Amino acid sequence: MGIRQWAMNGALIALFASTGVAQNIAATMPLEAIIQSMQRAQAAGHPQASYQIIREYRLFGARDSKADSEVVAEVNFRPPAFKDYRIQRSSGSNRGQQVVRSILDHEVETASTSKTSKASSAISTDNYSFNYVGEATLDGRPCYILGLKPKRKEKELISGEVWVDQHSFFVRQIEGEVEKTPSWWLKKVRIKLVFADLEGMWVQTNMEATAEVRIVGAHTLTSRILDYRREDQVAAIPISTHSTVRKR
Repeated sequence: MGIRQWAMNGALIALFASTGVAQNIAATMPLEAIIQSMQRAQAAGHPQASYQIIREYRLFGARDSKADSEVVAEVNFRPPAFKDYRIQRSSGSNRGQQVVRSILDHEVETASTSKTSKASSAISTDNYSFNYVGEATLDGRPCYILGLKPKRKEKELISGEVWVDQHSFFVRQIEGEVEKTPSWWLKKVRIKLVFADLEGMWVQTNMEATAEVRIVGAHTLTSRILDYRREDQVAAIPISTHSTVRKR
């Protein structure tokens, strides 16, 4: 799936409505070397084979501990730039399915955009200034923690921190606030993205986005992977020739 393919931007938009490198602060590895290794890992991490994932989305209203709606979607990707989806089931308010469709429509559109457009949201020195924060263990893996400061005020970028695996240099987690909210109704939007290796594919496994909405309060959207299928398991799925988005 690659790091660029985060559901973050579409999720937040749908949900409600230089090379400037800072100085290293005693990092075990020089900051610039960490950044360069991370960028190389991202460039090499693009999927080469088709795959399918099944995602569960849950939408929570303000001050609610129980989800207002739950949606399960099937997402198919065929490199280099074909993606489609199908809603498998939905329960609760219709709002949840509307939100998820908007998210996945955005993912489909993003998958087919130019390399230049995709690069505009990458965790790179073109988009961010970095500073060394420290080290921590995440799910048993040692990571470098780097601060992220966007170079532009755009809704595609996050002001916060990124956890970089010390061995593979893949991004394992990103957490922070969207630099520019997509609507006046949103006072701020905080997001957490988690990534992991699934049978040799580096994919986003979990997402949590919380928006402070004016007047009505906080709303939260979460997603997680329920199933992952390799190329040989999805090869028989026909590709739509008329539309990149399949809907019931």
